[in-house]
Amino acid sequence: MTGAEIKVDMPAEHVAVLTLDRPPVNAMGRAIREEFVATMDRLNDREDVRVIVLTANGKVFCAGADIKEKRGLSEAEGEYARANRLTRDSFLALLESRKPVIAAINGPALGAGFVMAACCDMIIASEAATFSMPEIDVGQGGGASFLQRIMPPSKMRRMMLTGERVSAAEFYRLGIVEECVSPDRLVPRAVEIASIIASKSPTAVRTIRGSFETVAHLGLYDGFRIEQAYTTTLSTSPEAAEARRAFLEKGKGGSK
Repeated sequence: MTGAEIKVDMPAEHVAVLTLDRPPVNAMGRAIREEFVATMDRLNDREDVRVIVLTANGKVFCAGADIKEKRGLSEAEGEYARANRLTRDSFLALLESRKPVIAAINGPALGAGFVMAACCDMIIASEAATFSMPEIDVGQGGGASFLQRIMPPSKMRRMMLTGERVSAAEFYRLGIVEECVSPDRLVPRAVEIASIIASKSPTAVRTIRGSFETVAHLGLYDGFRIEQAYTTTLSTSPEAAEARRAFLEKGKGGSK
């Protein structure tokens, strides 16, 4: 499946790779954001897709919002509000995805590009990748709501207030990036991890993944009670019963 600025292919069973393809730097304007949201909606409805890998073509993952396009928004009534709504939708398409999303960051992820990565379930980064929030240098801001999900507060504030660029290796050291690999291994490694997830029960993955954002907004006591409720529902499913039966049978075989 391909569009003007979004490409989708299936390199492994049940794994879709969604690629940003808007040269030269994959800046996020209205057209690519609309296409991105629509593509995520379609992938969420496809039964043959269980995990999504998000990456980009070129040397830059995403240079953030299209500043040239954004500069003219205030000239027409309602345009800024519509653009803000579409920006939110593009982030929420990742955050609210019913299927896990792995970010495979191939190069610089700036501003909105960094926020997109933060909205994914995990980040695999190329050694060539860097991360920054340079909006302060062009009179812009925003993104802390999403970045604080994955970053130490002090580091997030420093990046947003200084615009400094941080390497993938440093983010790996801080535990923000799950793995830091050579550029040629980036997408294959992300697909490998996605394939492991895709091999699990779709019901279990969907249920457990769905609990993450719910419990993130609750205290420990209420959060764990919600998780127990999810687990109770999950454990009564036919898939769970079959998984337990297979596990017990395997255990019997191993004791002989």
